[in-house]
Amino acid sequence: MGLFSSLNSEQKESIGLLQIGTFLEYFDLMLYVHMAVLLNEIFFPKADPQTASFLAALAFCSTFVFRPIGALVFGWVGDRIGRKATIIITTAMMAFSCIVMATLPTYAQIGITAAWIMVLCRMLQGMSSMGEIIGAQIYLMESISRPASYPVVASLNISTALGGLVALGVATLVTSFPGLNWRIAFWIGATIAIVGAIARTRLRETPEFLEMKRKEIKESIEEMNLTADAILGTDEGARTNATWKEPVRSKTLISFFLIYCGWPLCFYLAFMYFTPLLRENFGYSAEDIIRHNFFLAVIMVISFILLTFLSCYIHPIRILKIMGTYMIFLMIALPYWVMTLTSPFQLFLMQALILLLPLTSSPANAVLMSHFPLYRRFTYAGLLFAFAQALMFVITAFGLVYLGSYFGSFGLWFITLPITVAYLYGVFHFEGLERKFKLYPNLSR
Repeated sequence: MGLFSSLNSEQKESIGLLQIGTFLEYFDLMLYVHMAVLLNEIFFPKADPQTASFLAALAFCSTFVFRPIGALVFGWVGDRIGRKATIIITTAMMAFSCIVMATLPTYAQIGITAAWIMVLCRMLQGMSSMGEIIGAQIYLMESISRPASYPVVASLNISTALGGLVALGVATLVTSFPGLNWRIAFWIGATIAIVGAIARTRLRETPEFLEMKRKEIKESIEEMNLTADAILGTDEGARTNATWKEPVRSKTLISFFLIYCGWPLCFYLAFMYFTPLLRENFGYSAEDIIRHNFFLAVIMVISFILLTFLSCYIHPIRILKIMGTYMIFLMIALPYWVMTLTSPFQLFLMQALILLLPLTSSPANAVLMSHFPLYRRFTYAGLLFAFAQALMFVITAFGLVYLGSYFGSFGLWFITLPITVAYLYGVFHFEGLERKFKLYPNLSR
């Protein structure tokens, strides 16, 4: 594509390393998510259906609830030490948690200790994946200028989707052949995470971050009444106007948060919410559910490829507006569709439509993050991303269970419609910002 003709060899190498690393990171993260129907029986005590659902929700949500802590830690590292350091540390954390999970004794062997260690590993993986995806997106956004940064940053979401797809493929193989041990999958994940961490040491720090540090040094020197130009060896004149420190409007922070609330809702609806229905109404086994979700993951990969391709020709915010409008109509129809389901294929079609044009921040990640000041970009983006994930996965995992018990399928409306409307509100705010800075064309490029 013409957008990529201006990229130099160093930028292309960075894209490749971050694509591979993000793929490996999300392969490790999603391996447990998609094997949960099997592994929850191994690491958690057997209980009545309601308690079992609660324990499964706990294992799932623990991955995301502690992401805000990871956002604080990695936000500080990313904004003070560097984007590169964050990416390497998070990959190493993922490798460590995979090694522990691959060797962890079962509940039958060591009792409830196995469950707590498993939950702790999921927390570490959630924190690690948060720093990974935000770090990789910011790194590429700061290294590549618009409009090439639109599809380049969006392509990282293809890597996350591919990671989940391959994780499902491995889960399908492990559960389909009795001779294969599920622990092999986690050993594979640990190995590739270690390789990814080593490979990423080749990355260089982003130009924007290095420029920010140079400005900080210059300002510190000037505050001590020293001549910055003499010490830094430059012949620049007046002090640089520190626009990189401008505060962010609260409306921008809220809008960013609301947009990032959309994807957890769509992901949970597509991959988790209907699992009991497959088991109880259609007699699906754990192996059948994993296989069913594998084909859904294929749809998800196709969707992110399509969105990335479209961002080469259409402004990403315009794409988000289309997705939000599409989901309004789909969410209104969803309860009626659920009540009339008569076959697994109908359910698969409904799940596929949710994943086709979901409420995601992709392909506009580069646009959204560009409106944060450089010196707090990692912290702002990481915290808002983490809180959106944590809040929405808790609301969907637990809220839909209780709403469904009182309102049946129509309980979906209490969560899906407000989140979709809020998503569109956030999109329109960023459209206004893009228009303000004359970055939003009236026609497709």
